[in-house]
Amino acid sequence: MGAAEPMEPGSTAAERKGHAPSFLQRRLYWLAWHVVLLWFTVVYRGRRFHMERIPRTGPLLLVSNHQSHFDPPLIATCNPWRPTHFLARAGLFKKRAFAWLITALNAVPIREESGDLGAIREILARLALGVPVLVFPEGSRTPDGNLQEFKRGVAVLIKRARCPVVPMAVEGCFDAFPRQRSMPRLWGRRVAVMAGEPIWPEELFRDGPEAALARLEREVAALQRDLQRKLVAGGGRSAGRLGHSHRGGIAV
Repeated sequence: MGAAEPMEPGSTAAERKGHAPSFLQRRLYWLAWHVVLLWFTVVYRGRRFHMERIPRTGPLLLVSNHQSHFDPPLIATCNPWRPTHFLARAGLFKKRAFAWLITALNAVPIREESGDLGAIREILARLALGVPVLVFPEGSRTPDGNLQEFKRGVAVLIKRARCPVVPMAVEGCFDAFPRQRSMPRLWGRRVAVMAGEPIWPEELFRDGPEAALARLEREVAALQRDLQRKLVAGGGRSAGRLGHSHRGGIAV
């Protein structure tokens, strides 16, 4: 699963701007990080590949396929050097105690009615603090384990963000916790996550937005196929074919 241990961030841009979490919140994040890593290692024989490809400093977009609720915490375990940030529905922040908890775990509220522009604004605000932000260009969890077609809005986001983009892929999460189930399956399943090589926007948009989006889809699909082969070779299950669905607005 990799030997690197998480390190507390020092004087980050977030701290200088007054948006840093409290000492207790930082400790809670890393406690949760270790618990999640242990959970995936013991229960799902989880594996992480090419963690070294994820830059340790500066703003960063992590772009991944979306198989289940397991995806965000599993992807976060690939970044033991600094916390990963996520977007979450504003409705989840209504209860004060739970809002404090998910805020400590770097969830950022996004109002559903604000749509694509609201999501883009929230992501750009996080990136301005110099932190990594995870987005799911498919828009929602896959209904069948297959890779769904990326939504066009993510190209707008990446172009405005002007920061490195790291393609990511998860595999086995759909089999362990598909969207049709209220509780995950335990034991007998395997999960894995892999990071691709960072891509700069200048390179990604060399041939225009459509080509950029197509390249990201190919990169994530290739990583997912690689993980499927590794899971099959290791005796784990793998979630089906790499299908596509309708393309729309931004996904987060």
